[in-house]
Parts: sequence; C-alpha cells; structure tokens
Amino acid sequence: MNSWTMIAALALAPAAAPDDGGHPPPPASVPTTAQVMAVPDELREQVRQRVVLPGGSRDQKLERLAGYVFGDDGLALEYDNETTRTVSEVYRDRKANCLSFTLLFVALAREAGLEAQVQEVGEVLAWYQDEGVIYNANHVNVGVRTTMQWQVVDVDTNILAARNRPRGITDQRAMAHFHNNRGAELMAAGDPLGARSALLASLADAPDFVPAWNNMGVLLLRQGDSRGAERAYLTALRTKSDHAATLSNLVGLYRRAGDARMQRRYEWRLDRVQATDPFHQFMIALECENDARYDCAIARYRRAIRLQGEQHQFHFGLARAYFLSGDLSRAQRELGRAYTLGGNEQVRSVYRQKLDGLRRWREQASSQFRP
Repeated sequence: MNSWTMIAALALAPAAAPDDGGHPPPPASVPTTAQVMAVPDELREQVRQRVVLPGGSRDQKLERLAGYVFGDDGLALEYDNETTRTVSEVYRDRKANCLSFTLLFVALAREAGLEAQVQEVGEVLAWYQDEGVIYNANHVNVGVRTTMQWQVVDVDTNILAARNRPRGITDQRAMAHFHNNRGAELMAAGDPLGARSALLASLADAPDFVPAWNNMGVLLLRQGDSRGAERAYLTALRTKSDHAATLSNLVGLYRRAGDARMQRRYEWRLDRVQATDPFHQFMIALECENDARYDCAIARYRRAIRLQGEQHQFHFGLARAYFLSGDLSRAQRELGRAYTLGGNEQVRSVYRQKLDGLRRWREQASSQFRP
C-alpha cells in the first residue's frame, strides 16, 4: 500500500454503530514515531549477526540486508495491502504493505549503520477499489546511501508507473503517511473516531499533507458535515490545486447538494486536469480495451504517450491494442519501444519474450498466405 487518498463519489458508508452499551467505541490510540519505528530486540540481534558482523562496504551491507528482508531464510515478508503496520507488527506478522515495508527497511538499514530515508515518489499508476470506495495512491520507497550514490529499494508490485523521481522526506512527514493510512483504514472499518484521531495526527505531522485533508473531507461528509467536508477539500486544493481525487470529491459533494453552479465549476477544473493527465488517459484506454473498443484504446494510449512518452507500460498497452485490432506491424513497433524503455532487465526480459512470440506469430501468419 501507498499513502491512500479516498475518492468518496461512489458511496457514503454509514458511521460506526454504537456498541451494546449505547456508546461509540473509543478511538484507536495513535502511535508515536518512536513506537512506529521501534525495532524489537530479537530483530535487532538478527540484523547485527547477518548484516553488521560480516563487515564489508556499505554496498555489501545493503545487499545482505535486502537478502535478509526478502529471502526465504530471512523475514520472508508477505505483501499485504490491507493493513499499515508498525515495524514491530511487520516483524510479528511477517506481512507488510509498501509503506510498512519502507519503514521497516529504513529502520533496519539504520540499525546496520547505513544512511537511509523514506522517499516520496508522488502519485503513481495504482488504484484500488474496495467496498464501493476508490483509493488513489501516493507511493513511497526506500533510499539508502551506498559508496557512490543513493540506491532505491521498492517492494510494491502493484506500481505500474510513477510520475516523479523519488525525493527524500523527514521521518515526521513519513509519519503523516502512516497516520493518514491508518485513518483511511479505520474509516473503512467503521471507526470514525479512530479515523479522525489518526487523520488529525497526520495533519499535525504535515499540515500541508493533501491526502489527509482529502480523507478528512471524506470522513466529515460520511458524518453528515458537508460544510466541514467542503472546507477540508478546499484546504487540500489550496496546497495542490490539481489534485484530481479532491476535485472529484468536490464535484460529488456539490452534485449531492444540488449546487449546479459549483458542480460545473469544479467539473471544468477536473476535466482540465484529466485531459492533461497521462495516467488518466491510460486508465480510460484500459477500460476501452476491456470493452473490446480497440480504436478508443489506441487513441487513449497514444494520447498518454504524447503526454508522457517514456513510460514503457503505455507503449506496451498500445502494442496490445494494436495486436488485438489485427495491426501486427504497429504492435511489434510499440512492443520494441516498450522493450527499449523497460526499467530493468527483468522487465526487458518479459518484453523480449513477447517480441519473439510476436515475430513468430507474424512469420506463421505470413507463411499461410504465400503462394
């Protein structure tokens, strides 16, 4: 999981029902930074034995730490998108989403004497839907300084593409991500008091944290406070005027209120943002492709490429749409571009196999029509 931004236009879930005593449940406690990042003694000793004592360079230590965290003979973490955990909870459960993994890896790298930081990537091409609510994601990963440069460690396989290069952030801002995630999770679980406490903690960590202001708006709207929700959304937009999730939520708020003038105003702003958003064009292309509307898919993929052409996923999508429409020549061309832009050898290997398969397909199709 990344830092969640909730889009409330699909459904308004009711607030949590009181318990049997007629009182709402007490809010969940908000952990401190020290509590979130605390490394259990047993885990600290394992890092000392497996990463620190063998010695060597920072690069070698990082390699051993990654082997320990990812390896079957180490932590063998399972990716779990449902819950944002503290470092101790990750160790206990052997499960982590991308934010919890990032916090764990940063904490362990520091235990090993390495300089490590949480990094914001910004919005990424990764959307999730659950219980009628759409979640957009702001991704984070790990930056570790080695001998020559900063190395990036990333665990989230749901990430298709990122808008920006990673930038290091303070631990305090990392806690804004943590508390915002917890707030979204508590809200989805029907705990509005706990969600409010967590979101307020996120905003205390980073008063300009747009996802938390947006999520606070969603929470207030669920509780029937449309004025408060509007103020929260507008506060988010003062920091980031083109935040699509908040614009979408505002459009929904004014639609439900019957305020056609304000609805049109923010629909116009949202349309402008989406028209120049390559990720939005990519998502529409996927919808067209799934509906077998390949001309539509091709047009949207091409528009996404015009806006941000270096994303290999966009070229692969266009290749797939060309292939499904029967244009094998253009499919091969775009697949070649996806291969050239592939971010690492593993990605390029997949594209190489697909290119080889497409070439064989074209050769077989050509031989069937030879005299």
